[in-house]
Amino acid sequence: MSEPTLPPNFEDIPEARVTTRRSRLPQLVWIVPLVAALIGIWLAVNTLAQQGPTVVISFLTAEGLEPGKTRIRYKDVDIGEVKSITLSPDRSRVLVTAQLVKQAESFLVADTRFWVVRPRISGGKVSGFGTLLSGAYIGVDVGKSDEPKSQFAGLEVAPILTDGLAGRRFVLNAGDAGSLDVGSPVYFRRIQVGEVIAQGLDKTGGKVTVTIFVHAPYDRNVTLRTRFWNASGVDISLDANGVRVQSQSLAALMLGGVAFETPDENESKESAPPNCVFTLYGDRAQALKAPDGQPLILTLYFEDSLRGLSVGAPVDFRGIVVGEVLSVGVEYDQAREWFHFPVRIALYPERIRLHLRHGEKDGDIVKRVRYGLLKAINERGFRAQLHTGNLLTGQLFIALDFFPDARKTHVSWDQPPLELPTQRGNLEELQVSLNKVLKALEKIPFTDLVQDMRGVLGTLDHTLKGVEKLVQRVDGETLPETGAAIRDLRRTLEAVERTLATDSPLRLDVHNAMHEIERAAQSFRALTDTLEKQPEALLRGKKEDQP
Repeated sequence: MSEPTLPPNFEDIPEARVTTRRSRLPQLVWIVPLVAALIGIWLAVNTLAQQGPTVVISFLTAEGLEPGKTRIRYKDVDIGEVKSITLSPDRSRVLVTAQLVKQAESFLVADTRFWVVRPRISGGKVSGFGTLLSGAYIGVDVGKSDEPKSQFAGLEVAPILTDGLAGRRFVLNAGDAGSLDVGSPVYFRRIQVGEVIAQGLDKTGGKVTVTIFVHAPYDRNVTLRTRFWNASGVDISLDANGVRVQSQSLAALMLGGVAFETPDENESKESAPPNCVFTLYGDRAQALKAPDGQPLILTLYFEDSLRGLSVGAPVDFRGIVVGEVLSVGVEYDQAREWFHFPVRIALYPERIRLHLRHGEKDGDIVKRVRYGLLKAINERGFRAQLHTGNLLTGQLFIALDFFPDARKTHVSWDQPPLELPTQRGNLEELQVSLNKVLKALEKIPFTDLVQDMRGVLGTLDHTLKGVEKLVQRVDGETLPETGAAIRDLRRTLEAVERTLATDSPLRLDVHNAMHEIERAAQSFRALTDTLEKQPEALLRGKKEDQP
C-alpha cells in the first residue's frame, strides 16, 4: 500500500523572470520613416528660405488677370505670379496679391511701378502686341528709393519711359496741349530725339504741364536758352520771297509733336539740368523771336468802326511791328451819355532800339520810350490809326505814325490809363468827304437850273432849224460845183496812173538811167582799187600785168 501524496509546496518552486534583451542598433523598419521626415523638413525649410516676398497691387479692373496664370515680369523675365484677386473694402478697386521670387525682394521700394501690359496704340507705336496670344501680364519698373514697401497702386496705362535709359527729363508749360499726347515725338533738327511721357493740368488749372524725355546724347543740346514749340501743324508764311510751308514730319501732323532749338548756340553751351522748366510756344516764329521785356500798356479810343479788329492784331510803326492788341471793349459814359470803345494795346520798348547815353542801363529803355512817345504826341502829332491789313478778310491792324496836321492836344501820363490819341482812318475820312459833298449837292437849286436848261434847249432848237436851212442851200448851189471838181480830179489821177505804168516810156527811161549809173559806180570802184594798190599810176600810168 502506497503512501499518500502530499500537495506540492509552491513556495519551494523558483519564480520565472522575464528579461528584455536590449539591442545596440534600432530596427531597420524605423529608418525609412525617419529619413522621409528629415527630407520633408529639409524641403519645407528650403522652400521657406527660397520663397520671395508677397506684394499687393491695386488696379481699377482685373481685366486679363487670372490667379495662378498671370505672371509678373521685369525686362521680360518672370519674377513672380498672381496668387489671388479680391475686391477692396470699398469695392472701388481690385487687390491683386502676387508672390515674387527671392531675388526680387530688393525690387519692392517706394517708387517702384506696376502696370498691366495689354495691346495699346499710342504716339504711333503699338505696344503689348504679344499679349494677344500669351495673355496679359504685370510689368515692373524698379525704383531707386531706399524705403521698402509692399503695397502699391498700379498704373492704368503703361509708362512710355522705364528706368535705366540714358537721358534727361524736362517740364514744359503751355496754355493748352494742342494735339499732344503721351508718346508724341520730340524733334531736334527734324530728327526724333525723345518723346512726351506725361501731361496734365497744374494745381491751379490755368496751364498745361507737359513732361518730355530727351535721350542721350541729344539731351546735351538742351541748354538754358533753348526754346520749345508745338510742332503739331504746318507753318505757312507769305513774304517777298513767296509762300513757304514748313512742318516737322507726317507723324507730327497726325499725332502732334514738340520741337526745340537754341538761338545763338555758340553763346551758350551749358546744358540744362534735369527737370528744368521751359515755356512751350505755339509755333517756331513765336518761340525764336527776341524777348519783348516789360510792355507799355496804352489805351486808345477810336471813332471808327472796330469791325475786323481782333485781339492779337499787330501794332506797327511804319511797317515794323512794335506791339499787339490786348483787348477790344465798349464803355458807357454817363456824364456824356455816349458810348466809348476802348482798345488796349501793349507796346514793347525792347523792339525799339535806342542809343543809350553814357552811364545808362537797359532798364532805362522803358522810361525813355515813354518820355519820347509823350513828347511826340504833344508836339509832333503822333497818333494811332486803323488800317486794313487784308482786303479779302477785312482784318484791321493799328498803325502808328506822325500827323503834323492833326488837331493839337495835350496828354498827361501822370496816372493810368495811359491814353494815346487816335486819327480817323482813310476810309472814314473818305466817307466824311463824301458826306460833305452830298450836303453841298443838297444846297444846289436844281429847280432853277431845270428852268434855265429849258430856255437853253429852246434857243438850241431855233439854231438847229437855221442850220438845217443852210444845209438845204448848200445841197442846191454848192454841191454841183463840187461834183465837177471831183470829176477833174479823177481824170488827173488816171493820167498819173498811165505815166507810172510798167510799159510807160518814162519808166523805161528811168530804168536805163539807173543802169548807166550802176556801170559808172563799178568803174569808179575799179579806179579806187587801182589807186590804192598803185598810187603812182596817176603819173606813170597803169602797169601791165605780168604773164
